[in-house]
Amino acid sequence: MKQAFLASFYLSLAAGIWGGMYVVSKYVLDYIPPFTLVWLRYAVALIVLGAVAVAKRERPPKNGRDWGMIITVGIIGYVVSISLQFVGTKWSNAHTASLITASTPAFVVLFARWLIGEALTWRKLGALLLATFGVIVIVGLGVGEESTFLGNVCLVGAAVTWALLSVLVKMASARLSVFSVTTYAIFVAFIGMTPMMLAEGPGLAASHWSVPVALGVLYLGVVSTAGAFFLWNKGGADPKRECVLGSAPTFLPQI
Repeated sequence: MKQAFLASFYLSLAAGIWGGMYVVSKYVLDYIPPFTLVWLRYAVALIVLGAVAVAKRERPPKNGRDWGMIITVGIIGYVVSISLQFVGTKWSNAHTASLITASTPAFVVLFARWLIGEALTWRKLGALLLATFGVIVIVGLGVGEESTFLGNVCLVGAAVTWALLSVLVKMASARLSVFSVTTYAIFVAFIGMTPMMLAEGPGLAASHWSVPVALGVLYLGVVSTAGAFFLWNKGGADPKRECVLGSAPTFLPQI
């Protein structure tokens, strides 16, 4: 009972952090291009997680299967999904982003059924409807706000790939610690984002930097990446908790 409560607490806290992330990232994206911002976010997160890993004397995975799982989590969840989310948020609006990413639990149901054989129940369907209704109540429909079709497509892609990530993390945590999965997957994502950042062109001009922008980058890296990714993975890794329920906090924006 205590373990289930803690899992729900971790997931809700991560979702709350990501709710604020939409506002912060929307502001910072006016000054720093999307891929460059994602790269900076991971660079900051790696400094934090690397320091913790040294303090804990955390050892890297030893075999190819474990590295394969970590690379899959890093590429699908932290390169593809987060990049789509940032690009979608830049070309859409915060209301639409929140509503579209609220569809993530529906995709979690499908992936959990396909990859780990979880059953589809009325309880899960009720949780999906409640999560969607909660987003509408909290953020509204955003009628009249500027939003592009391509931006919305990117946000749908972000929701699908994040749902897959949620299931993959649950599978990986059966073999590895949650901290290891989070840290080394972000390391993989940092490497994967580097060529995309370089291809994007100059994005770190001195004229773009100010105290609010710097604080925004720190928030994205320390709080919404190093902190929230670990909390999300920690909550979702509960072996007694089904994946769709582990994604229920999406009544707040989740990515």
